[in-house]
Amino acid sequence: MAGFVSLIGAGPGDPGLLTLHGARALREAEVLLYDALASDAVVALASPSCERTFVGKRGGNHAMPQEEIEALMIARAREGKRVVRLKGGDPLVFGRGGEEAQRLHAAGIAFEIVPGISSAIAAPAYAGIPVTHRDCNVAFTVATGHEDPLKAENTLDWKKLADPHRTLVLLMAMGNLDEIARRLQENGLAAQTPAAVIENGTRPSQRTVTATLATIAETAQRAGLAAPAIFIVGEVVRLRDELRWFDRSPLFGKRLLITRPAEQAEDFAARALARGIEPILAPTIEIAPPDDPTAANDAVDNLASYAWVLFTSRNGIDACFQRLREVGRDARAFGAARIAAIGAKSAERLAEFGVHADLVPATAVAEELAAEILHRTRPASRVLLYRAQEGRDVLPKLLAAAGLQVDDVAAYRTRFARDPQFAEKAARADLLAFTSASTVRGFVEQFPNVEAALESARGKRIGAIGPIAAAAARSFGFRLDLVADVATTDALLDAFAAQLSADG
Repeated sequence: MAGFVSLIGAGPGDPGLLTLHGARALREAEVLLYDALASDAVVALASPSCERTFVGKRGGNHAMPQEEIEALMIARAREGKRVVRLKGGDPLVFGRGGEEAQRLHAAGIAFEIVPGISSAIAAPAYAGIPVTHRDCNVAFTVATGHEDPLKAENTLDWKKLADPHRTLVLLMAMGNLDEIARRLQENGLAAQTPAAVIENGTRPSQRTVTATLATIAETAQRAGLAAPAIFIVGEVVRLRDELRWFDRSPLFGKRLLITRPAEQAEDFAARALARGIEPILAPTIEIAPPDDPTAANDAVDNLASYAWVLFTSRNGIDACFQRLREVGRDARAFGAARIAAIGAKSAERLAEFGVHADLVPATAVAEELAAEILHRTRPASRVLLYRAQEGRDVLPKLLAAAGLQVDDVAAYRTRFARDPQFAEKAARADLLAFTSASTVRGFVEQFPNVEAALESARGKRIGAIGPIAAAAARSFGFRLDLVADVATTDALLDAFAAQLSADG
């Protein structure tokens, strides 16, 4: 079976800038060869079974010579594999993608080129600097800054590059910044021309300095900026004060420790990144089947026999629909049963399976869910509570005390996830988010004792989603800075932002 290679541009760093085409090809990849500038969040889109090989360059050291990268790419394709060659930015903008495509063509390997967003336009946009503006320029030029300006056979036309009517964007210029600035001035560009250097563009670690062409090299050096960075010259740089948006957020540059299960962390991480936060994925719990799945399977096989089916988390919903798939059924299995979700996120998850929740209480706590169910249900009705094996007994007791027939079924169980690097990850974080009581207990389990866990959280801003997670955190002695009013990650991020803004 013939193999296939996708040459994909990963974009400049923000995983939200990866194209839909690129994301789909990544998910289908059997072999992944990726560069240093492809962000971890993008690499993580590949299947766990995908063979991953780092072939990039860090600190001037090449993990693999270019010839070997091309040979490996061809060899894996000839084995019939779907190969993804993942490159930072766009594969054809100083990415050697054209050369690699030529090698594939010569080898008779089918391939595609999936463009990516180049840092040449994305980094300035995230810094509030448009590469074009009709009040400032009529064109823009993108060039490499990697070529030594002093070499005898320099191929850059410095006279044309030193055009005050064009914005000039230079990639890979940090090593030659001083000489490039000098060469542009020698060829007619005014010393007072605005200039900027943007490090780690589109990432939460983005830093931007502005100065004049005459002083930009010294300014960037004094600020400690380093590669990867872009150098931009032109009147458009003056617009940064008006147009900067990404690095204005009170959350920009903060590091957030996300302790929820790995399969649920992706959405939270994406929402954090969109606000300029660096997510640190450190799952403290894992989702596993219940010790005995018999009762859970029987309950799903007989959903239509219940007056109400109650879900207290998306994990229970996922377990229910997984069982339905296993037996070749779908949402029609609920029949006339009404369905309740404890919170907005659970309701959204149901909607993804084509099910509209009949009840979502205003507050995502067991007591309010019980009150709403009792208000809507006849005595002695059968109710299925499909939830975690370790769930609190408040909800089933309240329902049973009111005369309902309650089947309290363990749909899944949570177990602690061990991470040998957890303490190091926690030390890097500025913000700590507890999204459930289980994540609190899982956090504590990562340390030798409670005191060590509390010490690791000292000096961090700590937030919890909802009163149950908050109560669990306080029971261990954590001092919470905030509790989200609504049990969603967006509400938690809003609360962090509001508090940081109030602090100035």
